Amino acid sequence: MDLVEAILSRKSIRAFKPDPVPRKVLEEILETAIRAPSSANTQPWEFFIVGGEKLQELKEALTNMALGAPRPDVPFVTQFPEPYGARRRNLGRKVLEMQGIDRKDKEKRRRWYVQMTKFFDAPHAILISIDRSFYHMNDFLNVWGVFSCGLVAMNVALLATSHGLGTCLEVAPVAYPDVIRQILEIPDSKLMVLAIAIGYPDWDNPVNQFRSEREPVNRITQWYGFK
Repeated sequence: MDLVEAILSRKSIRAFKPDPVPRKVLEEILETAIRAPSSANTQPWEFFIVGGEKLQELKEALTNMALGAPRPDVPFVTQFPEPYGARRRNLGRKVLEMQGIDRKDKEKRRRWYVQMTKFFDAPHAILISIDRSFYHMNDFLNVWGVFSCGLVAMNVALLATSHGLGTCLEVAPVAYPDVIRQILEIPDSKLMVLAIAIGYPDWDNPVNQFRSEREPVNRITQWYGFK
């Protein structure tokens, strides 16, 4: 699979088969993914790969916290200005529709949120962290460190696609970083930035049958110095 094919094939997978991914495959993905660019080559990312019984323990702990107030290490926005809010709402509406969930059904929506915190029942989770000292620099929040983590996460997603795997980059699990650190015995100095659910896609599940929309290039691009 070439790069263009991987980019066009990649999509967020929200239902997985239970089959575990060989550790060697995950190692190969990470070995290549870390060639991602980073601000001044600081390479601020660290990975925590979870599977098996430890993942089950983590999912249970996160499920118990799913209705509590989130306390993410890296703040995330819940209210978006337009047109970004409309794009987010359109995605959420489509995801619910594909599963036959009425938007007014609060209980089913709550259960769906729990699925997010459980990594959509993927056989593995990749947690990407950044060191607290690199993120909190004096009174400055180093957004470039987080941006760099996003670049390596994109590499992981594309490489996973090339291996026949699916991923979903999500923030719901890292909304409860203290739980993650406690279960995995991770030092408090490691801030949770992003979670990646990874495994073999369940293509029979309706939630994996749609592709999210993109704005046309001509609506988001301006050209200068071209005829």
